[in-house]
Amino acid sequence: MKFDLVLANARLPDLGDEPLAIAVADGRIAAIGRDVPAAAIVEDAGGRLVLPGFVESHIHLDKACILERCRAEGSLGEAIAEVSRLKHDFSEADIAARAERVLKMAILQGTTRMRTHAEIDTRIGLRGFHALQRLKRDYAFAIDLEICVFPQEGLTNDPGAEDLLVAACEAGADLVGGCPYTDTDPDEQIARIFAIARRFDLDVDFHLDFDLDPGWTHLDAVIAATEANGWQGRVAVGHVTKLSAMPRERLMDFAARMARAGVALTVLPATDLFLMGRGQDHLVPRGVAPAHLLAGAGVTCSLATNNVMNPFTPFGDASLMRMANLYANVAQLGRRAELALCLDMVTSGPARLMRCEGYGIAVGNAADFIVVDAHDAAGAVSGIAPVVMGFKRGVKTFERPLPRLLAAAH
Repeated sequence: MKFDLVLANARLPDLGDEPLAIAVADGRIAAIGRDVPAAAIVEDAGGRLVLPGFVESHIHLDKACILERCRAEGSLGEAIAEVSRLKHDFSEADIAARAERVLKMAILQGTTRMRTHAEIDTRIGLRGFHALQRLKRDYAFAIDLEICVFPQEGLTNDPGAEDLLVAACEAGADLVGGCPYTDTDPDEQIARIFAIARRFDLDVDFHLDFDLDPGWTHLDAVIAATEANGWQGRVAVGHVTKLSAMPRERLMDFAARMARAGVALTVLPATDLFLMGRGQDHLVPRGVAPAHLLAGAGVTCSLATNNVMNPFTPFGDASLMRMANLYANVAQLGRRAELALCLDMVTSGPARLMRCEGYGIAVGNAADFIVVDAHDAAGAVSGIAPVVMGFKRGVKTFERPLPRLLAAAH
């Protein structure tokens, strides 16, 4: 059998040190072995690490790259207010152009699947959603993009927002989200979001508990609603920075409850570090939920970008390898197994969270993979290894030549 593509000299995690060949036919992995079979196209991984592509589980493409328009940056409330002021004037074309800029960044950094949130309210209407739908179609050759519609500024306190959410779901939104901490009636918002999810049979993704006060939490209500609605395995919560402020015993109690209810966690290291602990002038807390501890307790966990160049996060390049390294620094993780877990939380972890079908380098799965300039998972994270090339359904979608030092002329 002649294959469409063979990626030779590929080093695969957990399959030993000997490079292997990955053969592709009809967009799927057809064989993995030592020998290099005949193929229409042969690419050489050069003995480098090959991964099934990064999975971005939480990003806001619709409000990316607006930093130069902002008058202030600082607290979470200020960031929400600044975007609220600006988005009145966002056009669909403007949103698409800024989102496309970051989407290209992500693809070139090795991301092959992505969940982007889209703000839906009476200020922006469906303009952001429609812009992202267009990008979803235009970039399907390189990335699988799913859109989560959610009310950033509240639901019960914004008459008309719920009707717009429903309209977006009717128009093909992939899932629905919530943001209880901005609502005047958080518990009612949670109930209404689950009602919409049940009506359209959609997964749910909440922005949750984005502060450092462990005295109260909406996580209890989300866990209870997940179980009451039979939505186990279909709910994710993002940020939950309160978990970083809890004593270990209480933290692990929440971890056990989340694992039983099938509630997954996404941690956003860059944003959480930037926004949390601003009221303190010394011993400033990191404010990053300990995803590695929850993962060890059976919770599906991911690390993600959240925002790029806006008042929530005034920097970023959409590199999930960099985000895994940042989290390892913040969480003080340096052992090889710990670094490998950080890589898992930008690959297999978010793939489980997003219920991605056919993910992973295995025969029969989609031929989506990237080549990373490293030999193993721990080394990739510790060195923030660059991505060299990527493939989507067996077709090469990008390449990034490595820098080359030129010898001095004599």
